[in-house]
Amino acid sequence: MDSLPVMAPAYLQVIRDRQQTVPIGAELRTLCDALRREYGDCVAGMLFYGSCLRSGEVLDGLVDLYVIVDSYTAAYGVSAGAVLNRLLPPNVFYLELKLDQRTVRAKYAVLSMDHFQRGTAAWFQPYIWGRFAQPVGVLWVRDETASRTVLAALGQAVLKLCSTTLPMLPARFTSKALWERGLALSYGTELRPERSNRNAQIFGSDDRYYRDLTAAALPHVGTSVRAAGGDDTDLYVSQQNPLQRRFGRIAWTLRKVQGRALHILRLIKGVFTFTGGLDYILWKLERHSGVRIEPSDRVRRHPLIFGWGLMWRLYRRGAFR
Repeated sequence: MDSLPVMAPAYLQVIRDRQQTVPIGAELRTLCDALRREYGDCVAGMLFYGSCLRSGEVLDGLVDLYVIVDSYTAAYGVSAGAVLNRLLPPNVFYLELKLDQRTVRAKYAVLSMDHFQRGTAAWFQPYIWGRFAQPVGVLWVRDETASRTVLAALGQAVLKLCSTTLPMLPARFTSKALWERGLALSYGTELRPERSNRNAQIFGSDDRYYRDLTAAALPHVGTSVRAAGGDDTDLYVSQQNPLQRRFGRIAWTLRKVQGRALHILRLIKGVFTFTGGLDYILWKLERHSGVRIEPSDRVRRHPLIFGWGLMWRLYRRGAFR
């Protein structure tokens, strides 16, 4: 990895330092090599995030990866896949590989560099910036330019989550309150079957990192916020006025309505992009909510036609929260 510019913001250094602690073992390298072979020279970078990164157990569950490509036509050619990826990013796929009689499984998303940059900095929906404000491992980058671009985008994701969460916080808050609230709001825009204490677990898994990142990032969010001072170095004061708070609440309400509709569309698209896509969706719902309904053969063969009743039954039983 290249070095940071001398005048780079401190929060980028915090992110970079955290990246360098991520162990990249044989399993991740095998996945990375396979995806580079699949997509060729258009791959600009490959990112690792999610529960397997937090636990360090890449053979337990699905490894979450993002493949950042130059463009969708470069990745797929002129095809329906390229069109779908542009209209409703990202496209998500499943990869399973054998390594020394062990099986490593990954869920990977394909996103163009342009969408990655805009999705972390400018998109209304938190689908991208809500994910990449959290710790990320960089498995591979093509060159120094790609490395700097990826790091800058990750920094923008942090600033975006912080700035959109501030109106939803009391005037005095801690880094823990900021991140737990921000993550809850972000996940709440999707039909994610997460446990109620999930946000606390994410913060608690790397609390020192989040504290350091908060202190480094808040001076750059472009709003009136400062350290409270005194003995408590993890206490901040926000001077959000009532109008800013009202607009903040309205924005998150709109994100929730729009995001849940988009999440359903992505689930439908995933039925086609995943091998065994319906089973993957049911497995993920069961893993997080404990709710399982076995689909009929007819639903498996034609999920778009006959799967709506199954989705309704899952909803009624609390699989989506």
